[in-house]
Amino acid sequence: MTSERVPPASPASAAGLGSPASPASDSGFGSPSSPRQDGSCGRVLLVDDEPLFASAMDRILRPEGHTLIAASGWAELEPQLADPSLDLILLDLVLGAVDGISVLERIKAERPDLEVIVMTGYASVESAVGCMRLGAFDYLEKPVGDIHRVRNSVRRAIERRRLLDRTRILEQELAGREGSPELIGGAPSMRAIVRMIESLRHNESNVLVQGESGTGKEIVARAVHAASPRRDCTFVPVDCGALPESIIESELFGHEKGAFTGATGAPGLFRVADGGTLFLDEIGEILPSVQAKLLRALQQKEVRPVGASSAVPVDIRVVCATNRDLSEMVAEGSFRQDLYYRLNVVRIELPPLRERGEDVALLAQHLLQKHLRSDSPVRGFTPEALERLCRYPWPGNVRELENAIESAMALSQSERLHAADFRLGGSTPLPVVSTPSVGAAVPLSLEAYERLALERALEESRGDASEAARRLGIGRSTLYRKLSKHAIEVRRRPTKPTAPADLTDSVGTLEAVG
Repeated sequence: MTSERVPPASPASAAGLGSPASPASDSGFGSPSSPRQDGSCGRVLLVDDEPLFASAMDRILRPEGHTLIAASGWAELEPQLADPSLDLILLDLVLGAVDGISVLERIKAERPDLEVIVMTGYASVESAVGCMRLGAFDYLEKPVGDIHRVRNSVRRAIERRRLLDRTRILEQELAGREGSPELIGGAPSMRAIVRMIESLRHNESNVLVQGESGTGKEIVARAVHAASPRRDCTFVPVDCGALPESIIESELFGHEKGAFTGATGAPGLFRVADGGTLFLDEIGEILPSVQAKLLRALQQKEVRPVGASSAVPVDIRVVCATNRDLSEMVAEGSFRQDLYYRLNVVRIELPPLRERGEDVALLAQHLLQKHLRSDSPVRGFTPEALERLCRYPWPGNVRELENAIESAMALSQSERLHAADFRLGGSTPLPVVSTPSVGAAVPLSLEAYERLALERALEESRGDASEAARRLGIGRSTLYRKLSKHAIEVRRRPTKPTAPADLTDSVGTLEAVG
C-alpha cells in the first residue's frame, strides 16, 4: 500500500486546538467532509500536547467522518472519560512530565470498555509489549508516515468497541430471558402476549393481567418482571383474596411497634418490594377502604405504615391480576374508577385453555417433564391420551391440566400415560369412547383417520355441529367443509326420546352416512 503524506499545517490552523472545552475542538475541528455510512465513525479523543500534531490528526480522521476532541494531559482527559459516547482514545506516551503508561493504566481502570491506540515518537519493543499487555488496541509510531495505517487502525478499534457493546446488550437480554418464566404455547393469542411482554422490556408502566382462574396470570407477571430493568430486584407476590380483612392494610403498608395489640413492627410488602415488582393477585378482592390508600401509594410513591406519623417513599412497579371484570365492578361501584385507571395502564388478556387447544399437547409434554422424577417409569403419552387431553374443555385451565398429569404420573406404572389414566371432570377415569361406525380396523390413511375423528365427534356431541367443532378444535365452517369432503350427513339426535321406544328409529337418531 502506498503512503499518503499529510500536508503541513499552518500556524493559524493549529492555534487553540489543545482544549476539549473549546467549541472548535468539541465539534471536531470542523464538520466531516464525507462521513462513512458503515457505522464505523466515532468520537475520538486525542491526548497529545503538540497542537500541530492534533491538527494533522484532524485532517487524517475528519474525511472518514470521525469527530476529534483534543486534550493535552490527564487534567483535560479525565472529565472526558465520563462521556458514554466516547469510542476511542489516541494516547501519546510522552505528555510533558506525565508518564503515558500510567495514564493508560488509569484509563483502563476507569473505562475498561474504551479502546486505546498508543502513539509515540520513542517506539521500542519493550514499550510496545508493555502497552499491549495493559490493554492497548494498537501501537503506532510518530511521526505518521502512512495515514492509511492510522485510518484502518482507528476504524477497526471503533468497530471492535461497537461489537463489544452489541455483545454486552445481547448478553443482558439473554440473561433476562433465562430468568424469565417460559410461556408455553404457539397459539396466536399466546404469541401476541409474548410480543407484548417484549415491548415492555424498557417500560415501567403498571400492568393488569386478566384471565380465568388457572390460566397462569402469575407466570405472566413474573415474565413481565424478568423482562424489565427491575429483574435483578425482588418480585413480591401477594394474594389479596387470602389476606384477612383485619390485617390487609398492615400487610401491605406495614405497621409500627405498638400500633395495635401485639404489634411488633413490620415493613409491609410495599417496602419489601422496594426497587422491584409487587404482584397483587386477585386485586378485585381489595376492600374499598384499602383501595383509597392503595391509590395514594401508587400516585405519591409512598406508604404510611399503620401507627406511623409520616410516609415512607417506595420505588416499585405494580402488576395486578384478577379473574373478575374490573370495569363491571367500577360500574357497580365496588371498585374505584381512579384506581382502575391507575392499574389498567397496560392490559394483558390471558385466553382460557379451551380457546388454545393447539397448545394442550405442548403444555402436557412440558408439564410431564416438569414433574418427572428419576424413579418414575413414565416417559410420555399414548396418542389416544394426547387426543383425549386435547378434546377436554379444561374448565380449570392450565392448573387443572397440571393436576391431571401429576396425578396420572403418580399412579401409572407404564412408560406411557394412557387415556384411562386421567381422571377428568370427576373422580372416575375418563372412559374410552367406542367407535361403532368404523369397524374393527382403520386403514393406514390420513383420510381414514380424519373421517374417524369427524364421526366420533358427531357421535359424542349427539349431532350438535357447534359442539363437534369445539371438540375437534376447529371452526364450524371448517367442520362443514370436511363433512362435505367425506360426504358425511349430520342429523341431530334429540336429548330426550320424543316417541315410544319402538318408534325411535322413525323419529330419527344420529346417523353419519358415508
